[in-house]
Amino acid sequence: MIKLVIVFLLLTGCTLTPQKNSPVAVYDLGLQHPADHSNLTPFNTSIFVADINAPIWLDNPAIQYRLSYHDPARSYAYANSRWVASPAKLLTWRIKDYLVTRKGIISSHDSLKANYTLLIELEEFTQVFDQPDNSRAIIRLRASLIERNSRLLLAQENFSSEQVTPSADATGAVAALISASNTVSDKLSKWLSDHLAKKNSPPKEMY
Repeated sequence: MIKLVIVFLLLTGCTLTPQKNSPVAVYDLGLQHPADHSNLTPFNTSIFVADINAPIWLDNPAIQYRLSYHDPARSYAYANSRWVASPAKLLTWRIKDYLVTRKGIISSHDSLKANYTLLIELEEFTQVFDQPDNSRAIIRLRASLIERNSRLLLAQENFSSEQVTPSADATGAVAALISASNTVSDKLSKWLSDHLAKKNSPPKEMY
């Protein structure tokens, strides 16, 4: 029990003795790593990427973690580390960056001029401790592709990524969540490319 209390105090940034307030470390998702899109079929269309929706507990800049070995249904937040914006906003920016680099995909800021709308629901963006010294980062989301004119749901898919953290602390959480964000963004953009390429491909000639 004493060991568990000490681990919790260390994770939350609390100490057993009074001390001066530590500066808060603020993080974003870093620079996007360039991806190879040379093998993708180019096409021309426009897509409006709506801001990602997230549950209220993720709608803040806190870096969240769970203790799966103790109370997996409860989430905690680091006291001296946070994101520069909410995870939903950070992931929205990252996914838009990925889509802009795709051949033929235009990330439109005007939903009325776009041919398609991409809706995303963020379900998980946390660090999970399986043991006090062993953790992983988890991102889960659901993407829906909608045709603007007909408002028909063309496709829907769940995406997830898990990455082992290089260290069992806030710094490790950030590094692993950045990697997981890149993985999810790449998976989503490839899925989107496949569906839009099929939708916009010319009809086969009849002989």
